[in-house]
Amino acid sequence: MEQHGISKLDLKRRNRMQVLKILKQRGPTSRIDIAGTLELTRAAVTIITNEMIEQGIIAEIGEYKHVTEKAPRGRKKILIDINNHYKFPIGITVEEDIVSVGLSTLAGDVLDKRNMSIDKNTDYSKIKSFCEDSIKEILSDNCLEVDSILGIGFGIFPTMYSKLRIDVKDDVPDYSKLRAEIKEQINVPLVFDNSVKGTAMANIDFLKTKDVNRLNIAFLQYGNTMNFVVTNLNEPIISYDNRTNFVDKMIINPTSGRVCACGRKGCVESEITPSAIRRKVKEVYSAEETPYLYEVTNGNFMNVTRELLYTAYDKEDKAIKEIVDNEIMFIAVLINNLYFSTNPQKIVLHRFPLRSDEDFDKLKEAISRIAGPIVAGKVDRSIIDSRHRFLSGCALAIRELFFNKGGYDTPSKKK
Repeated sequence: MEQHGISKLDLKRRNRMQVLKILKQRGPTSRIDIAGTLELTRAAVTIITNEMIEQGIIAEIGEYKHVTEKAPRGRKKILIDINNHYKFPIGITVEEDIVSVGLSTLAGDVLDKRNMSIDKNTDYSKIKSFCEDSIKEILSDNCLEVDSILGIGFGIFPTMYSKLRIDVKDDVPDYSKLRAEIKEQINVPLVFDNSVKGTAMANIDFLKTKDVNRLNIAFLQYGNTMNFVVTNLNEPIISYDNRTNFVDKMIINPTSGRVCACGRKGCVESEITPSAIRRKVKEVYSAEETPYLYEVTNGNFMNVTRELLYTAYDKEDKAIKEIVDNEIMFIAVLINNLYFSTNPQKIVLHRFPLRSDEDFDKLKEAISRIAGPIVAGKVDRSIIDSRHRFLSGCALAIRELFFNKGGYDTPSKKK
């Protein structure tokens, strides 16, 4: 006989999941307030939370401190919160220039990390060996047993799929081969997803101070390809999952005479990616047009670095100044276009070539001129620095294996 409806276990998992999500978004909260939010009885919430406390998933942390001099009568509110040391996620992020492996708490506090620089010549076996060795070292150095690990989250940059032998069909990556190889080395739950999506989640979940305006964010990651993720009510919009690099094809300079390899004129790829900036610099590189840059690089364009470009900009190399100023303007145009097409509460920029607060302010001034001060005020920088890129993988694992499961363990003995 066919059964319909939701099982008691599913209902229980859903209620636990909602409790955890409230605690994640609000921080320490009382059972009474949780009951009001979930429209459950206090008795029901007490049963749910007491079981989670016994399992070590959450903990009572003390009484609610009233800001008024006289506390209201009645039962005192006892605050509960997530036990961020209940289990530990391992994150692995593979991007074009780095493999980052690390350990964190459920709140994203960094406990250990290993990073390896890579380039286009780094092969699959070297990446795989580094990941496996790093996992073993992290477990050993932190005196952790496998049972203490929540799982491993893999955040993989889309251009790295082929290097990691991940097949892609209809824009959907198939992680089954990689999953099977990792399972042979360590039998814990595994989560695979786009690293851009993972870093966007980390920017919401790992803020030390709760920010209600980081629920619906537009997350833009700078690199050899530009990648974009939009979230709604704290969750990524699924339609962006496997096509985060669509932003590369957006037109930001309609008057450009240059035709990109994609067939478009003035697209992001041909105007503001690192390769585009390098090509523009190469076109003007000479003792006459870029005197400072030419001198410090000994007349050899191969010696040009992003840092030297900034220095040449500060030294008033006219041609370099024009290129960098145009780059800032075109980034502002892109942010304007993305903002008015997605209407986020925050626009978070990750890994953009901004040396200092002064550079960031200069970009916000350009955004203000093009899109207005309201849009400029919504722009913020990513909280994830280059040393901790593995937090992308941690965020993916925590969401899937902890919050979305209501804190229930995934049996590690099952293959």
